[in-house]
Amino acid sequence: MRKLDIPIYDACLSLETCISHLRDAGLRTKLTAIKPAVIAAETNYKNCGSNGTFFRIAEATTVAGCVTVQEMEKLYKGTFSRKKSRARQIYDEIKTASSICPLCAQRDVSTLDHYLAQSRHPALTVTPANLVPACLACNKAKLDRQPQNAEEQTLHPYFDEVDDEMWLFARVLEDSPPIVRFTANPPTNWPIIKQERVKTHFRIFGLATLYSTHAASELVGIYLNLTRIASHGGPDDLRHHLAEQQESREAVTRNSWQGAMYKALSESDWFCTEGYKAIRA
Repeated sequence: MRKLDIPIYDACLSLETCISHLRDAGLRTKLTAIKPAVIAAETNYKNCGSNGTFFRIAEATTVAGCVTVQEMEKLYKGTFSRKKSRARQIYDEIKTASSICPLCAQRDVSTLDHYLAQSRHPALTVTPANLVPACLACNKAKLDRQPQNAEEQTLHPYFDEVDDEMWLFARVLEDSPPIVRFTANPPTNWPIIKQERVKTHFRIFGLATLYSTHAASELVGIYLNLTRIASHGGPDDLRHHLAEQQESREAVTRNSWQGAMYKALSESDWFCTEGYKAIRA
């Protein structure tokens, strides 16, 4: 997961901007009336984000008993995310905060994901802190999932830092072609809840399969270069090259699938002596 700065916009501004776009006087009045509830929900949300307790936020079917889930969803689709609306500027600035999805750290951003589902938390529907740039696949993977405890919470790019130590690892399966498998194995010195959240995030977003698929493509792409290095210098030179690639990737992001893959390749005697030949066997 990639860490992002929390959006500079607050829920009040976001809601007011949406309201300013509406022509329905009755709806404008209803939405204006829920501003205190939306602001309070944002404050609670940020506190829970800092404490890692999003699961404690109660689900609801209305905002302050006044505006329904459906009305908030309509506001989001018809105003907040609608192109050329006044609120779309907020949407776009959140979306362009990262070109790569921070949830999988691989695919391009194409939408915004509600960290807590708008169908369960209508007061947070247009709250910028609850909106995360995401790829379509990650957005669909989580859908309206609601964590029941701290361990079931996926990581939040605005509140969680997990790149301070290594937790993403890979191993090479001696097959033809070689297969790279990925696992989430957080440091044991981390709090148990943090360890479990990393594993939950890895599982919910299907990162093991995603990374293994891209690793297979990467191997095909580097095959020719690996054979040249091995033919001129042997296993030790190949191992050194792979270790350099690992170091280069980890200098950018400590927990990238590329860094984990190159580490596993460099530490595999089988791959460095003969396994690389099986990439195109």
